[in-house]
Amino acid sequence: MEIINAEFVISNTDVRKCPAGNEPEYAFIGRSNVGKSSLINMLTRHKGLAMTSAMPGKTMLINHFRVNKSWYIVDLPGYGYARRGQQGQKQIRTIIEDYILEREQMTCLFVLIDSRHEPQRIDLEFIEWLGENGVPFAIVFTKADKLTAGKLRANVDAYLKKLGEQWEELPPHFVSSAEERTGRTEILDYIEKINKEMNN
Repeated sequence: MEIINAEFVISNTDVRKCPAGNEPEYAFIGRSNVGKSSLINMLTRHKGLAMTSAMPGKTMLINHFRVNKSWYIVDLPGYGYARRGQQGQKQIRTIIEDYILEREQMTCLFVLIDSRHEPQRIDLEFIEWLGENGVPFAIVFTKADKLTAGKLRANVDAYLKKLGEQWEELPPHFVSSAEERTGRTEILDYIEKINKEMNN
């Protein structure tokens, strides 16, 4: 799939104010500073579409971007940013959970994992929660350019092995680098495949 156009539509904190209509939505989520905005910008080839910030925990809104006038990329707030305080974290959790559980147009949730780190409890618990609630999701291992090919493979394998302890069937997964534009074709092809299946 080639992205011809991508435009910002709306930001809000209330799932009821998300765009009307039934066009499919592909949401992106992960811990703060996992490279979410960079990945969205890389996928759309639109450098400033999703605002990247050196300060983690900046996105506190549901951001909708309409792609090819037929589907949406949704940038969700990052989770687990401790410096927000308990009240802030609770607010973010409500925004995230309301969108994921109530938004019927949400077709697939891409969970971003920093490939440099060993499995983090917060990610594993979030993925488990998705499973308990029957949420369709895929995993994107980000920042692949920060590791040697061997170390990257080992980290991804270790992560999938850890997930295999809980899951009979592993979710689809992708490896990406916003810097080197790797994973772009695979992720967009996956989205296109789902769109085609829905149209049929």
